[in-house]
Amino acid sequence: MTPLVTAAVLVAAVTHAGWNAIAHRITDKLVGFTLIAGGGALIGLAMIPFVPFPAAGAWPYLIASAVIHVAYYVLLMRSFRLGDFGQAYPIARGTAPLVVTLFAALFAHEVPDGWAAAGIAVSCAGLTGVALWGLRGSRPNWAAIVAALATGLTIAAYTVVDGLGVRASGSSLAYIAWLMAVEGVAVPAYALHRWRGELLPVLRPFAAVGLLGAALSVAAYGLVLWAQTRAELAPVAALRESSIIVGAAIGAVFFKERFGAPRIAAAGLVVVGIGLMLHAG
Repeated sequence: MTPLVTAAVLVAAVTHAGWNAIAHRITDKLVGFTLIAGGGALIGLAMIPFVPFPAAGAWPYLIASAVIHVAYYVLLMRSFRLGDFGQAYPIARGTAPLVVTLFAALFAHEVPDGWAAAGIAVSCAGLTGVALWGLRGSRPNWAAIVAALATGLTIAAYTVVDGLGVRASGSSLAYIAWLMAVEGVAVPAYALHRWRGELLPVLRPFAAVGLLGAALSVAAYGLVLWAQTRAELAPVAALRESSIIVGAAIGAVFFKERFGAPRIAAAGLVVVGIGLMLHAG
């Protein structure tokens, strides 16, 4: 993985943690995800006139990804309702890299070499440490944990599907534009059905912060899709999930959730893993 790709994925990690924190901050999760998903759809629609049409081979992946993303939104909303941000976010994101490694080997025929495999393993150890630290000192909320684990599986699924789809599309910008436009309508459509004539009054107090979350979401995933056209899927997924460290820091600063020395050590492992993956590139 080149330094440029690494930098792009690290920026994506920061912006991803940012939009997830915004989604968690908005008390009514349906309001938050309606604004973020709907705002993403508007951004995608605004991009479409300026990007090429995705190649025909990308559309099965794009449609499958849109369906998986809807499941992801539903499960992530449930995770945030049931668990703390510092617990739900690390478990959901930390589940994905190893599953992506397996899926990438099975479906994309990408088996990481020694350095990349070591980097993925070390980074995952750090990410697991952050997740486990989020469970300390309290009785586990198994409903929240199961929801977060299921969220992680959807993350792994759409990561591999989109990695294959964006490579077949001919343009990462075209793929992200159409993906946002297609996937972004489901949650707002449900909200419109639920609230009917009261939709705008419900959304208006959170519109500015929600649309900021939408912009961060599109930027984060657009960078990841671009990176997936220039590097193997598993290292990109592992590096992207360094957003867990950013998320833990956000939880400590804004949600008053304890960070602690174990999370600092876990962050160090993630940095070492990044170094190993860079060595592989």
